[in-house]
Amino acid sequence: MMAVGGKQELDVRVHDWLRKIKVAYAPGPGEAEVHRHVERLLAQFREEGHRVEVDPTPGVDLVLTSARFGEPVPWREALMLTARRRFGLENHPTVVTLLALTREQFDQRLQALAEALGKDPPDPADFAYPGLTPRAYQVLIEQGKRGGPILTLERLVQAQTMSIRNVLFVEEGARAVAYHFDLVGAHPCSDHPDPDKMYRDVMLRMVTAVSTREITGHGVVDHPISRERWASLATPAAMLRAAREFDRRGFFTTMVRISDLVEVPALEGAIASQYSEGCFATWEPGLSALITTVTGSARPVDKGKIGEDDLAVIVGLQADGEGALVRHVEGKLNAPPSSEAVELMDMDSVLPRIWLDEEAEETVPVIRSKLHGHRGVAAYDPTCAEHVFLDASYYDYPVSCSTEAQARAIKAAFRRSEALQNPDDRRQIVFSVLPGHGVVIVEKWVQGKEPFQVIWEAMDRGALVVSSHVPQGRLDYRRSPEGIMVLDEVGARTWPPIRTAS
Repeated sequence: MMAVGGKQELDVRVHDWLRKIKVAYAPGPGEAEVHRHVERLLAQFREEGHRVEVDPTPGVDLVLTSARFGEPVPWREALMLTARRRFGLENHPTVVTLLALTREQFDQRLQALAEALGKDPPDPADFAYPGLTPRAYQVLIEQGKRGGPILTLERLVQAQTMSIRNVLFVEEGARAVAYHFDLVGAHPCSDHPDPDKMYRDVMLRMVTAVSTREITGHGVVDHPISRERWASLATPAAMLRAAREFDRRGFFTTMVRISDLVEVPALEGAIASQYSEGCFATWEPGLSALITTVTGSARPVDKGKIGEDDLAVIVGLQADGEGALVRHVEGKLNAPPSSEAVELMDMDSVLPRIWLDEEAEETVPVIRSKLHGHRGVAAYDPTCAEHVFLDASYYDYPVSCSTEAQARAIKAAFRRSEALQNPDDRRQIVFSVLPGHGVVIVEKWVQGKEPFQVIWEAMDRGALVVSSHVPQGRLDYRRSPEGIMVLDEVGARTWPPIRTAS
């Protein structure tokens, strides 16, 4: 299988499904600081054939605005929350807020955050910023422990701008790079010595985000599962145990609640009040269905401490691909499944099915259990696990969770798995890392093992080394002298380097 990236060849790869979009710029505070960046950026949109408007009009796909670093934007002025009403739009356009710092300012802020995060215990006063709630320090510290000072900086910017998607331009003289912030904590960097190519990269990342769509339009099928049938199944209890096992190993990151960061009376459908920290699912032969965790966007769900009301049953996909088909359980809360429900189900459609034993009435997917979290994999043992690559363009232009593009990427990657296409392959674990997002890990059926047991036992013996570090772009795994495959972020964009306290 061809590896992605390489230190000799770093030409970017663009998705073939990008579309032409309509973009507008609505200046906000900090317009003067980002003015030159906006001009160069809009020029790239025009050159690529996109429609650039003076003011947002109906049907606009992308609205750019500006903010001043460190100055909170009142929620009544935040375009992410007010663009529809302010401009009379029917749709919810994607809003991206632009900010700018000098290289010196950027380094100073990261250094200060690194020193604050390095204190034991951390001092809440070090994280008291304008516009944030008194309890926001808890989120900033937790995020910093997960992803370092850059992730704390990202959450601070998002909270103060009241904008989930931000582009932070870091300037050093005439040169600039741009960091891209999104919901799950991604922070890839657009970096090129040629300014036109740098701004083109910024433009392409925005077009990528706008060109795909969410696929969370789930439907409910008739004939709910009786309470008695549900109680007879072993899988629900196995899911609850798996949650505790992964929680004990620190796999799931802490849920981020918007109300813990800022006071916002109403989100107006622009974004959920919180976002969850991953999902997992396993196949139930008795129902010919996938038992999965529910979405955490509708209500808080601690994936490490779930109950039966935090489970959903997926039996298929909508004909239009816009969501999953769900079967309810009598007497249960029946919240919608995880936002990744489509990809969790659809990946089985291009993989073999197997017979569990001679007495089985029907075949089951070759994948038994699936685990997704905002983590990376630092190393793995190639004798028991296989890493599969996404299509090349997804490393240079990552996509977001719950989107059609991500589901397509996951399906294609696992379709290429040698271990899954050959059920007799002795490797029982297959995984893929989504840059800027996290990891998807699957296991095959192993006699005598509970759902997910193969995965957590591999973690325990060091055959699958899960890390809090999530690569932001290209990656590969190189064989160590000991025969272990170790993460190598080939072609990583490293200017300006993120300086931290020693």
